Amino acid sequence: MRSRKFLRAEQVALSWDTPGLMAGVDEAGRGPLAGPVVAAAVILDDLNPIKGLADSKKLTALKREKLYDEIRAKALCCSIAEASVEEIDRLNILQATMLAMKRAVEGLRLKPAKVLVDGNRIPALDVLAEAIVKGDALVPAISAASILAKVHRDRWCEQFHLEYPQYGFAGHKGYGTAAHLAALQAHGACPQHRKSFGPVAGVLR
Repeated sequence: MRSRKFLRAEQVALSWDTPGLMAGVDEAGRGPLAGPVVAAAVILDDLNPIKGLADSKKLTALKREKLYDEIRAKALCCSIAEASVEEIDRLNILQATMLAMKRAVEGLRLKPAKVLVDGNRIPALDVLAEAIVKGDALVPAISAASILAKVHRDRWCEQFHLEYPQYGFAGHKGYGTAAHLAALQAHGACPQHRKSFGPVAGVLR
């Protein structure tokens, strides 16, 4: 019987199609200076298609919100997971992203036969997985996952803005904009800033 280690080593580009349920996985929030990194996993229903799925970055906020509700209503199952700021600072952002993706897949109500992940890296999973560069624009299930992750994280930023309005999270969503960097200099870092990221580390010295 093959070991789990061997199964993980098989998680490379696959040249055959695997029968069974397929999940798409994507993340949001690797680049920002604050907040969790969010991942989503989605298994779409081929008999209940969703029109307009695309890379979440190419959609308006209103369109993402509408698709978010439609995905939640029509998908066979979906899961949204996070890795916290503390985990990002402890593990590094890449490993925290992989952790969030793993949690999202493991949170699915149905177990997929294969997982398609946006990008060029895959988390350690107990199912076959394939990384697809620009998958959020090519694979509908990954597009759906990118929308869920993006909307979830944007909503987190909007809620956090109510607690720390001086940083402007509702506008820049945690990214290192000029306004955000100026707020960091003026007010220092808050508990949800990623201390391992350079601009935040700079104000903590």
